[in-house]
Amino acid sequence: MSRKIMLIPVGFGVGLTSVALGLVHACQQQGIKVGHFKPISQQSRNKRTNKNQTIALSTHTLSLSLSDVEEKMGDGLQDVVLEQIVENCEKYSKDVDVTIIEGLIPTTRQPYATRINRDVAQALSAEIVLVASPDSDSIEEFEDRLEVSAGSFGGIKNKKLIGCIINKINAPDKEEFGLLPRENEYGENKALQPWHELAIFNHRNFELLGTIAWEIDLIAPRVVDISNYLDADILNTGDIEHRRIRSISFCARSAENLMSHLQPGRLIVTPGDRTDIIIATCLSALNGTKLAALLLTNGYQPNEQVMRLCKQALQAGLPVLSVPWDTWQTSRHLLNFNPEIPADDQQRHEKVKQFIADNISPSWLSHLKDNVSELEKFSPPAFRHKLTELARFANKLIVLPEGTDIRTIKAAAICVERKIARCQLLGDKETILTIAEQQGIDLPAELLITAPNTIRHNYIAPFVELRKHKGMTEVVAQQQLTDNTVLATMMLQQGQVDGLVSGAVNTTANTIRPALQLIKTSPDSNLVSSVFFMLLPDQVLVYGDCAINPEPNAEQLADIAIQSADSAKNFGIEPKVAMISYSTGRSGKGADVEKVTKATELVKARRPDIIIDGPLQYDAAIMENVAKKKAPDSPVAGQATVFVFPDLNTGNTTYKAVQRSADVVSIGPMLQGMNKPVNDLSRGALVDDIVYTIALTAIQAKQNQ
Repeated sequence: MSRKIMLIPVGFGVGLTSVALGLVHACQQQGIKVGHFKPISQQSRNKRTNKNQTIALSTHTLSLSLSDVEEKMGDGLQDVVLEQIVENCEKYSKDVDVTIIEGLIPTTRQPYATRINRDVAQALSAEIVLVASPDSDSIEEFEDRLEVSAGSFGGIKNKKLIGCIINKINAPDKEEFGLLPRENEYGENKALQPWHELAIFNHRNFELLGTIAWEIDLIAPRVVDISNYLDADILNTGDIEHRRIRSISFCARSAENLMSHLQPGRLIVTPGDRTDIIIATCLSALNGTKLAALLLTNGYQPNEQVMRLCKQALQAGLPVLSVPWDTWQTSRHLLNFNPEIPADDQQRHEKVKQFIADNISPSWLSHLKDNVSELEKFSPPAFRHKLTELARFANKLIVLPEGTDIRTIKAAAICVERKIARCQLLGDKETILTIAEQQGIDLPAELLITAPNTIRHNYIAPFVELRKHKGMTEVVAQQQLTDNTVLATMMLQQGQVDGLVSGAVNTTANTIRPALQLIKTSPDSNLVSSVFFMLLPDQVLVYGDCAINPEPNAEQLADIAIQSADSAKNFGIEPKVAMISYSTGRSGKGADVEKVTKATELVKARRPDIIIDGPLQYDAAIMENVAKKKAPDSPVAGQATVFVFPDLNTGNTTYKAVQRSADVVSIGPMLQGMNKPVNDLSRGALVDDIVYTIALTAIQAKQNQ
């Protein structure tokens, strides 16, 4: 299992990709098998670039394009986007110990980046590291800005928000100099401030993980990068591939006043008709000053005589470029240049990643491989993705008796299209096709549509045989089989389908009664119960039983707990079972508390492999701070993943309260203990609810084999 660390920028121009590059290198130096994943690709921020300006830290073939993400989110398909990101990340990180995830950079074009970063971090259950740059802020202003930014991710008390890397310390003011210095007026680097002494880093969960000073050599682009950015005409190639620009001078002064500006690494920008400056620059280059390049504006180009006069300087390697704009327009373009690292600039790659790696906290790096399993929680998108993958692998046929319901038709089409399951709709074919056409639903060719009256007679004799001990006759059987749910249940009983999903139109009783009569409980189950999968923002919980058993006794409650724990485990959730009551431990008395206590002991005796505790109040079961006070020695309190309620009244009320008040998606109820999978839907079910219930049913069918 890979430990996931998501780097999230605090603002624009913090050097996020460079920090990712350095952190990956630092991990490699520690012998950690590390990968770098970019969930969503962003285009180069150098708007004028028409050539290769994108860093190639790794090949992000699994990145989603930002335009596709925007389109899907605009259509309300955020869950689909997050599931795809989870799937891509799992593919990428399956063979590494640590995955460094690079967040979106907020721009004027993408002001929503922070919200997407937060949702992606939750979906991937990733630890969050903020990457910030002080810019021109004072220490106090920077700390305030960092604390506000942390608030977007739950604040510094959020255990997933583990710290901050401060980059570009003592950088020149971007407002004054742009992202690439205009001159060398920014002065020498000042001593690094004692950043670790900031109050925000006194919190035990939020640490200073790196301090990286600004260095001109780390951002200095090659002349070829500026040439590509400006799409300049190259009058003399010279050493264009290797010379770097460390400062810029815009020159329109006389030659005698130019001398102090002719310095190594400097880009000289001058109108193309200033022959005196061109010649003076070439003479300086010929005398050994390794200027970066000469950039001529206004589209003017020196005549042949001037070029012959400068021939020796040009042969010595001085690049000469030409652009069509005047000096003012050219300066605007240059000052807006963002010094991203091009894919082919290996020298700068190496320098940047080593410099940053040297300034990452060694103690943090040494513990990066520790406690990976403890950090992993099942986020809702990760859970939905797991359901999808397991269901695809199962490849089961699920019958849907409510075939003319619009939601059911849409869900069946989605499941077949995404290969979640093979689906069979029961209903009049012409009616279903008409509804699909009216609703704009594209029905895949593989979707099965069956008219009940064409198959009903096949199940009369088997129905009579199954229920003959109850006095079933052919006439009564034929009449009962006019109910599509009964017909679908017989199809499942006879093994012609693998599972059944109903309840979008019918009541729970209409769905479950035929199943109990015809499918019956599995040999190793004493009762049928249910669970809901509650998709909280940062994890998935299992609630049982909230739909079937009104007043279970202690033995039945123990069965429900065991079934619920096994269901959680089957779907990748580590079961830690909390037996819920109005009392925690011995704080209360009464028959209801005693029932929960007895059920807990029965589970411990029958299944010592299950981590269980009870009775526990709900807040003690789920909240760590409450658990420390009420049940400090409990192996479950504060970290429960499976909640078993003492009766149907408590369970159903709690699940609906959580679902509606917290706007939580719930999947279920999923029935447990049946010989074959039958699952009920809420009559208020959405299309997505039906899709994932079909997925659950397909997975159960595979597990029952």
